[in-house]
Amino acid sequence: MKIWHQSFTVLEDLPAYAEALRIHIKKVVRPDTEVVMHGQLPGTYPSNYPGTDLGFAALYHLHGAQWIIQALKAQREGFDAYAMATLPNPLIREIRSLVDMPVIGYGEASMHMACMLGHRFGMLVFIDKMIPLFHEQIAGYGLTSRCAGVKPVGFTFQDVLPAFTKPEPVLERFHESARALIRDGAEVIMPGEMPLNILLARNGVTQVDGVPVIDGLAITMKLTECFVDLRQSVGMKQSRHGFFGDAPSAERVSQLLSFYGLDKLGH
Repeated sequence: MKIWHQSFTVLEDLPAYAEALRIHIKKVVRPDTEVVMHGQLPGTYPSNYPGTDLGFAALYHLHGAQWIIQALKAQREGFDAYAMATLPNPLIREIRSLVDMPVIGYGEASMHMACMLGHRFGMLVFIDKMIPLFHEQIAGYGLTSRCAGVKPVGFTFQDVLPAFTKPEPVLERFHESARALIRDGAEVIMPGEMPLNILLARNGVTQVDGVPVIDGLAITMKLTECFVDLRQSVGMKQSRHGFFGDAPSAERVSQLLSFYGLDKLGH
């Protein structure tokens, strides 16, 4: 099995984070699963922090174009699945209509898994400007009644990066924020953006006061393996019915990518 992993960060800008990702992915997938890591193109953001752009709806959607291009590339190169390792899962419905392989998103997968681990989940995020988007997505998944809240975690991406070498202060602040969300009714905690998820997993934070803390990367990768297995064993595939499922012709997709100049991305 060969899985294309896609990040919203430029991995070349974040070597310590990229290495932590690589180690954790290797830990959770099967020995015969090959995962090839990819990030956004170098130069995508003005700094190593994607949140300076992703906090704006228009820029978030513009950057989402890379996710379409990468998914199509993954299919051309013979990958078995596309794992979107980011909380907001940009254009995931559209991507599923363009490729003939499983497409799994961290946010969607983790929210549904959280509902199997407890009645209500809560999310802690450091790009707090994106909270309205997450509420919109939660409603789209039909999970509003199962969500206890989406709250700022109380620190930033720039606090998380140095915590890969000195984690204690950030972990303490995470526990404080998690306990506040638990008081609001959360029975499962989602740690939000992937860098925080990896930091918590790396330091063995699996629960706070008996409340599970979701490991979204592990869920994403294992569910991706599961969907490939189900496709190969029983032929389970993405729906091709309706507005969100019907697939346009590959020829027309290619024409439009060329018209808008998107075919040049990554070349």
